[in-house]
Amino acid sequence: MRADRVFAYGAAAGLLGDLLLGDPRRGHPVAVFGRAAGAVERVLWRDHRGWGALHAVVCAGGAVALGSVAARAVRTSPAASVALTGAATWAVVGGTSLAREARVIGRALEAGDVDAARARLPHLCGRDPQALDADGIARAVVESVAENTSDAVVGALVWGAVAGVPGLLGFRAVNTLDAMVGHKSPRYRRYGWASARLDDLAGWPGARLTAVLAAVAGPDPRGAVRAWRTDAAKHPSPNAGPVEAAFAGALGVRLGGTLSYAGRVEHRPVLNTQGRAVATPDVERAVRLSQRVGWLALGVSVAARLAAKGSTS
Repeated sequence: MRADRVFAYGAAAGLLGDLLLGDPRRGHPVAVFGRAAGAVERVLWRDHRGWGALHAVVCAGGAVALGSVAARAVRTSPAASVALTGAATWAVVGGTSLAREARVIGRALEAGDVDAARARLPHLCGRDPQALDADGIARAVVESVAENTSDAVVGALVWGAVAGVPGLLGFRAVNTLDAMVGHKSPRYRRYGWASARLDDLAGWPGARLTAVLAAVAGPDPRGAVRAWRTDAAKHPSPNAGPVEAAFAGALGVRLGGTLSYAGRVEHRPVLNTQGRAVATPDVERAVRLSQRVGWLALGVSVAARLAAKGSTS
C-alpha cells in the first residue's frame, strides 16, 4: 500500500479513535514522554541556552527516531502500517479531551457554579482562576480551545502528512517540551529558549491552517479574516495570534486583554475589537468550531499528501 494511503487510513482511524475513546486516564504516551523528558532535564539542566538546546535535541530527536524505527519495522505490512499510524495519531491528538474539559467548565458556568468552574480551569490552561468572574473564565476557555485546536489537533495532522509517524511523534514531542520548559520563568528563561523557538517553527504551518479553517467553518468568515489580518500580529505568540484572532472574528467575540499566569499579570492587546465580550454560551460555540476545524484539517492533510504523491509519480 502506498504511503499516502497508509497515512489517510491511519490518520482517519486515529482521529476516530480519539473521538470515541478520548485520552486514557493512565499511561498516556504523552505523559510517558513527559516523564522521560523530565528525567533528561534533571541530568542536563544548566542555566544556559546550549544545554537547553541539547535537551530539545535529545528529547524531540528521540521521539522522531522512535517513530522512524517503528515505521521501518512494519513497512512491509500495510495493515500494520495503518495500525501504527492510527495508534500514533490517537496518541498525539487531543481534540476530544479538549472539548470535554471545556464543556465541563461551560456546564459549571451555565449552572452558576463559578467556584467549580474556577477549580476546573487549571485542567485546561495555566491561567490563575481566582480573580476571574464567569465571563473571564469563559474567555479563558475560548482562548484555550482556539490555541489547542492548533497545538493538539491540526499541527499534528500537518506534520503527519509531511513525515508520517515520525512527524506525528516529533510534533507532539516539541509541543510538550514547550509546555514543560518553554516559558519565561527564572529557571527556564535560558534553558527553555530552544524548545520555545522550535515549537514556534513546528507550529507555524498548523496555526495558519487552523486560522484558515476557522474562517471557512465559522459563522462569520469575513470577520475571521479581518481579525486575523488586523490583530494577529499584536499577540506575543506568532502562532497563537492568528488562531485566536481567527476564532475571535469567526465567533464575533473579543479575546485577549488582561490575564494572569502564575501570579504574573500580562496586558495583551484585544483581538477583534469589533466583537462583543465573551459569554458562557460561547464556550460551546468554540468547541463546535474546534471540532469542525479538526475534521477539515484531516481532509486537507490527506488531500495534500495524496496530491504530493501524485505529483511525484
